[in-house]
Amino acid sequence: MFGTNLLERRSRPERIANEAWEHLTSAVHSAGDSVLDTARSARRNSAGLADDAGDLVGTAADEARRRAVLAFDALAGRRPALPWTLLIGATLVGAAIGWAAASATRAALSRDDRAADDIEFVDVDRPNSPVGLDG
Repeated sequence: MFGTNLLERRSRPERIANEAWEHLTSAVHSAGDSVLDTARSARRNSAGLADDAGDLVGTAADEARRRAVLAFDALAGRRPALPWTLLIGATLVGAAIGWAAASATRAALSRDDRAADDIEFVDVDRPNSPVGLDG
């Protein structure tokens, strides 16, 4: 009796989300059971085919459960978590690229400084200069 009152006091979106979750989990379980039965019969027929099908069934069931959890969270109004691994990885790659660019720039500038010291200026006399600088 106490449990029934709690269920009745929930808001309408919570009840809808709960019903959707129940439908999703039952669909996932029934799909998983039927696929597992198919895999078992295939395993009896050929061992190699059954091993591949078993791996595929496990992967499909895991993906279905993951999607069901994401769907339930979306129905409940929860936002997905930030992909911290991706963000940290992108930051590290950006830092590595920045470090490489800075090192290349420093090397190019030091080469230019050394080359500037080696430049020798030559005074050239040009006969019949139109500007009249020679005379």
